[in-house]
Amino acid sequence: MTLSLRQRVVDLLVAEKGIDRARLDALLKSPEAQGKGLGRFLIEQKLIDSPGLLAAFSKGLGLPPINLARYQIDPALSQWVPERFARQYRLVPVSKIGNRLSVAMSDPLNLLALDDLAALSSLEVSPVIASDVDVEEAIRKLYGHSRNSLEHVLDAGHAAETGSREGEEEEVIDLTPLGMAGQRAQIMKVVDLMLVDALKSRASDIHVEPYEQDVRIRYRIDGALIDAFRLPRKHQSALVTRLKIMSRMDITENRVPQDGRFKVRAEGREVDFRVSALPISFGNKMVLRLLDKQNLSAGLKQLGFLPGSLDAFQKAIARPYGMILVTGPTGSGKSTTLYSVLAEMNEPSRNILTVEDPVEYQVEGITQVQVNPEIGLTFAGVLRAFLRQAPDVVLVGEIRDGETADIAIKASLTGQIVLSTLHTNDAASAVTRLTDMGVDPFLLSSSLIFVAAQRLCRQLCSGCRVPDESAEKKLKSLGIPWPAGVKALYRGKGCPSCRGTGFRGRFAVLEAMLLDDAIREMIITRRSPNEIKTYCAGKGMKTLRQEGLEHCFSGRTTLDEVLAVTAEE
Repeated sequence: MTLSLRQRVVDLLVAEKGIDRARLDALLKSPEAQGKGLGRFLIEQKLIDSPGLLAAFSKGLGLPPINLARYQIDPALSQWVPERFARQYRLVPVSKIGNRLSVAMSDPLNLLALDDLAALSSLEVSPVIASDVDVEEAIRKLYGHSRNSLEHVLDAGHAAETGSREGEEEEVIDLTPLGMAGQRAQIMKVVDLMLVDALKSRASDIHVEPYEQDVRIRYRIDGALIDAFRLPRKHQSALVTRLKIMSRMDITENRVPQDGRFKVRAEGREVDFRVSALPISFGNKMVLRLLDKQNLSAGLKQLGFLPGSLDAFQKAIARPYGMILVTGPTGSGKSTTLYSVLAEMNEPSRNILTVEDPVEYQVEGITQVQVNPEIGLTFAGVLRAFLRQAPDVVLVGEIRDGETADIAIKASLTGQIVLSTLHTNDAASAVTRLTDMGVDPFLLSSSLIFVAAQRLCRQLCSGCRVPDESAEKKLKSLGIPWPAGVKALYRGKGCPSCRGTGFRGRFAVLEAMLLDDAIREMIITRRSPNEIKTYCAGKGMKTLRQEGLEHCFSGRTTLDEVLAVTAEE
């Protein structure tokens, strides 16, 4: 039946559109046509345009066309067609009357999609025809804001519960297998929709916080926490239990903190979630950290560094051995930067080992160890073992004590690249911090090749960026001259795309100190961080504030954001 319908459309195209049959038959038999819908392939080959194809499908198959751009789709219809199904088969539900579901498709010849949807929904499915572009846009509108779907699930559950308890004085808990399955299915939908919503919102963390009357859900987006939604308190236990099961935690233990993790696939990508449960007054507070490996695979060039800082970093990575440090406070992107370095170095010819607390990103091709001090598996102990594993590159999650620092320094002197982090305010202070830990200045000067102090700045939303009229006055009060050639500095007005914040995304600001012989001499003679920093500035190193201002002058961020994340000089 599929062949006859297809042939009917092909005959119509030949007869009415003047397409050469021999050429068309040859193209349809070509490898490029395999696995593609007839309509999409013909448009790609520029044999017909979208309106012409719609007319041919409509006449050849006797199906009505629909203009989705003028059609308002009821969000409730999304429950009959899962988002993944809609995107895979490129169809969108448009109406449901009784037991009949109508769906708009750009390829009505795909009978397999119609059969699958009929089996999935237990409804009779009728196709109508729409352009491929209109179907894509309708799918985006219907499924693009999972919070609407989430609210729909919660409202439906609340309505069902309210109706079932009408006239009753107390809640009746259904413990039959069917009742428990229904309750479990509802909370599973809530959790799944919450995770999808957080991913689409570009959240880095999800906070599940129980209070006396309800449970507050917040997302951390671009470094700032925002309210996402709230759940009634009665859902707290089921929500926490579901998250604990997913994270492989002990659901019977609610008195001590627990850690876990799980992995999801969403929109063609794989995302790790690291989960922490903390006992508080009203139950367990859950924090889920989203660890998206896509952020690491792009390498250093995609992190937003200015050309001078990027060049210094890449020169350090090219060295055969030595220590590279990234410094900054918690949440300044140090781990992401170091993993981006590892992504560039991750080759079959290299043996790469990491010791972390905890392991954040699980990367194929890299040996990763998580410390466990309770059984004696410390940073220092793992590092000693690493040296017997013939490593080429070693990543130490953080240098916390003198013993770890000493072993890491010696490892970098024996032919390995050692990457690690420290908590210092600027690059030059890393030298003082390590010597204070007991590292010999002579060994430090021989091993250290590069130190980068890093901060994260929020990036202006391109959809609502407007000139900042107060910028000139602010610069004048700081004693900073107006930059030559710059017409305006900008601020974010706020729009739906950025949730009213004026910012969308973040980028790294770097203070890059590449060591030379003069700096090594200053380390040996124990010169102060200020003296080292003054020397580096004279050699062209830009401070965090200077780098931030360059980004501000290019219109990438605001002056207030730069002043907030960088220290006064």
